[in-house]
Amino acid sequence: MLEKSALQRNATLPAPLDTRYQVETPEGIDLPLRPAGLMPRALAFTLDLAIRGLILGLLFIILAFFGEVGIGLGSILLFVISWWYMVLFEVLNQGRSPGKQVMGLRVVQDDGRPVSWSASLIRNLLRFVDMLPFGYTFGAISCLQHPAFKRLGDLAAGTLVVYREQPVKRPTLPMAHPIRLPFTLSLSEQRAVLGFAERQAELSPARVNELAGILAAPLNVQPPQAATQLNGIARGLLGST
Repeated sequence: MLEKSALQRNATLPAPLDTRYQVETPEGIDLPLRPAGLMPRALAFTLDLAIRGLILGLLFIILAFFGEVGIGLGSILLFVISWWYMVLFEVLNQGRSPGKQVMGLRVVQDDGRPVSWSASLIRNLLRFVDMLPFGYTFGAISCLQHPAFKRLGDLAAGTLVVYREQPVKRPTLPMAHPIRLPFTLSLSEQRAVLGFAERQAELSPARVNELAGILAAPLNVQPPQAATQLNGIARGLLGST
């Protein structure tokens, strides 16, 4: 009876909060994405708004010297910059407007593909709906209610604002002559040697010598030159790279 009630209680619990969004590519590869929440998106939009305002202000100052022709050109530029600024940057700059680039964000399709012209145009034309009745109210409510933080324009266009993937940079190994051991190391031993070499710059000399002494015995490395030889073994494991 207790087991049954526990199962019923667990069945009514809400799903755990998880901001990851995973899609499967046509090649069958799982692509993890991390949707951006309301605050970083709002900051990115504010930056883009400030940039557009600065551009338009400078252009209007210049066009003011051209009288009625300048007023006509200013109206055209106002339309182009207001409506096409975001679209051009999103499509031509890998989903990143200047504001999104500063905040480390980008726009993609729901399936992880780069955003298309039509999708970008739809999501940006529908901003006026997200802004209703004032101050982006509908957009903020939609963003906070949706599990992937989508505003109404994203829902209509099938797009997603995600954090940009950061390139993985492997730590630099200390300079040493590559050493090939006459026997094969296990996977855990290889990881230990590479971890020792990669973390060496963060450790004190005493700690380096202490760890080198621990690794020296099972690898048949001579203790006096243990750190140097272990660095050489790490270089040998990675090959020419």
